[in-house]
Formats: sequence, structure tokens, C-alpha cells
Amino acid sequence: MTSNSPRPAAPADPDLYPDLAAAGSLAAALELAAAEQGLDLDVVLCDESDPLRSAGVASTAAGREPCWIFIGAESRWFNVNGLRQGVQLLSGSTSDLGELARAAAGWRNGAKLREIQEVAPFIEVSKLAEAHERGPAAAVTVQWRLLLEDLRQEADRGDLARQTLELAKAASAEPKLRQLYPFTSHWSLHFTTCTGFPYSWDVPFIDPLNDGRYRVCGPSRGTVIGEADTAAAAIAMVMSSLPANCGPAVEGTANDQRQGPSTSPTPRSTQP
Repeated sequence: MTSNSPRPAAPADPDLYPDLAAAGSLAAALELAAAEQGLDLDVVLCDESDPLRSAGVASTAAGREPCWIFIGAESRWFNVNGLRQGVQLLSGSTSDLGELARAAAGWRNGAKLREIQEVAPFIEVSKLAEAHERGPAAAVTVQWRLLLEDLRQEADRGDLARQTLELAKAASAEPKLRQLYPFTSHWSLHFTTCTGFPYSWDVPFIDPLNDGRYRVCGPSRGTVIGEADTAAAAIAMVMSSLPANCGPAVEGTANDQRQGPSTSPTPRSTQP
């Protein structure tokens, strides 16, 4: 929007959301649905600019941000997502406001994802999300496995995919890189010292080139360390350019790392 004036919130379709229309907002309707089940959501957060279409529930668990709920426009759906230290753990969609209230209560009270799923089966629980719950070492291990599996499936798509797979295989054999959290972006292979987004940019990364060679850059994107003919040589360049005391990857985001261990992280809201 180019205007400084707030955009009026479109009313929720009363045919799809009679409960919201009756309560006056999604937050109020969610509180009622929770109270009917004997659940305490404390004060449900309300986006005053759009009270009919979004609401949030804060968590008492350390590191968990408020989970936020948004409604569907063309059909009755409540979409929920919740982050912890830069990682989306809670996600799913349901048409049942009561089921949504049970999921929000579980998130608020610090229940494990599988425990939330037991009372709200619409919640999606991935292997990676469960690994993040167990801690950064587990998240790194699972992320490496999933990355390699995905790249093996993509390898038939073209040369760049095959080159990135070769990079990942070579990198995973190096203990110092295996303890970092890997990810790819446009076939570039990256390593981060934190498991949450935004990721850190303190480790060199590798771009596969169209001629079959590799370019090693970093930590900043504009810094070129050199080029290599093979994946093994490219990984060796990364190894020789690792910062001191690099790894293992820790929970949190690059922003948390910049704040330092002596500073309490400022809570980040996912409110739009």
C-alpha cells in the first residue's frame, strides 16, 4: 500500500464464519471455543488492523513465539503457524475452531508437537520439526540426511543438481562441516552456525558453475575465495577458510548470535 491510511478490514463471510461474526473477532471466538473446553489461552492477541482475520496466542515455553492464526477467504479454514527460535514448528489447517483452540492451548502450555497432534490431528509434524524439538545436534543430523535425499532425487534434473549433490556428499564426510546446518539456495551449498532463520553468513559457500567447475565465495556474497575443478577441491577451500571455533551449530538465529550470550534475546513477533 502506498497510503499511510490503514486499509479497512474486510468482514469475514458470515456464512463461512458465523462464530466469528457473532463474537466480533477471531480472537474473541477463539477464546470462547477454548473456554467451552475448559482451556485457558490467557489473553488472545488481536491484530487491531484486521481483527476478523487473524489472532495470536503467546506461549509460556522458552523460545516459542506466539502462534498466529489466519482464516481462509473462499472456504472455511483456520491456518496456524508457530515459530521457535527461527524455526517453524507448528503448522496446519482446520475448519474446526474447537480443534484449533486445543492446538493453540498446547502450544501455549509448551506441549510437544506429537502431544499437540494427539488432541488436534490437523497439526502437521515433520521429522525435521521433531528433530528441532530434540535440540540443535539432532536438527543438524536430520537436515543433512534430508538434504542428501532431496539432492539425490533432484540429480536427474540437470548438471547443477548433480554438482550440488557431489558437493553435499563431499562436505558431509568432513566432521567440521557435518556439525554445521546445511542448506541450498539456487543450487549453491551453504553452511550456517545456527539452526534458525535468518541463517548466519560466517562460513564460505559454494556455487556450481555451468562449465562443471565450482566457485567458493564468502563469507559475504561478493567475496570470491577461488574456483575449483572438483567438488573435493572446493570443499578443501571451504575447510581452509573456516572461521576460528566454527561450530557446532547452535539453536537460534543470526540475530541471536549478534546479540551475544550475555544479552537476552528480544522476543520477535510473527504478527503481520
